[in-house]
Amino acid sequence: MADRIFVLVAEDEELVRMIIAEILEDEGFEVMQAGHAEAALGILETHGHRVHVLFTDIRMPGDADGIALAHHTAKHWPHVALLITSARPRPHQSTIPAKSRFLAKPYRHHHVIRHIRELAEAA
Repeated sequence: MADRIFVLVAEDEELVRMIIAEILEDEGFEVMQAGHAEAALGILETHGHRVHVLFTDIRMPGDADGIALAHHTAKHWPHVALLITSARPRPHQSTIPAKSRFLAKPYRHHHVIRHIRELAEAA
């Protein structure tokens, strides 16, 4: 694994996205941000070879939600680990990609950091 862990944060709530990106950067992660699934796919198409972990919210505006983004990522960039979050009840395991993790909102920042480190190390 590379020295730096690259994380793509896909979150439509700008303040939440900025806070989690800042926390991850403070922990030494390289962070790219997207406000919706289509923007995240654009980043993956350009930088997918560098991304270690996709951290995505389920509910986002646009044609694709975080679940669709996670499935597309798993299919086209199978090396990217998936951490899925939502304030809604946990999605049924059959609706999310097999090797993904779910983290309920509100989450503690140290939990996000731990999950991202574990996912990146396992990749």
